[in-house]
Amino acid sequence: MTPRLASAEDANWIIALIRRVFAEHDGRIDPPSSMHRMTVADVQAQMTDGEIWVIGQEACLFLTPQEEALYLSKLTVAPEARGKGYARLLVRQADCHAQALGKPRLRLQTRVELTDNHAIFRAFGFEQVGSTRHSGFDRTTSLTFERPVKS
Repeated sequence: MTPRLASAEDANWIIALIRRVFAEHDGRIDPPSSMHRMTVADVQAQMTDGEIWVIGQEACLFLTPQEEALYLSKLTVAPEARGKGYARLLVRQADCHAQALGKPRLRLQTRVELTDNHAIFRAFGFEQVGSTRHSGFDRTTSLTFERPVKS
């Protein structure tokens, strides 16, 4: 399948997909995922402030321009669609969008506890470049990864 730009009509299933998939992390990450506070209005705002790319109703990726990078978030693939290369297709779409915007790199963050995600992002060519902590925490809670945009 080919990624396509999401439209306002996609907002409900996108949030349902994110909630279903990110719920796998409940009890595993601390603090809990921001998806618990996400609303359809937030999804629609992302469509205005950035972009959301989807594959069928099985995968999505939020893209938000930053000063020196294109920020990737909410990369979500339904469990039944894993292993089909959807995450890789969406990251390739991010490369295309970053090139169009003149952004030299892709950036993302993932929680410290999600070591399986770290391995996937490293396989996609990302390297850890930093770490952050959520407000109120005295320990690192997220890792920042980047990689140059591929042509």
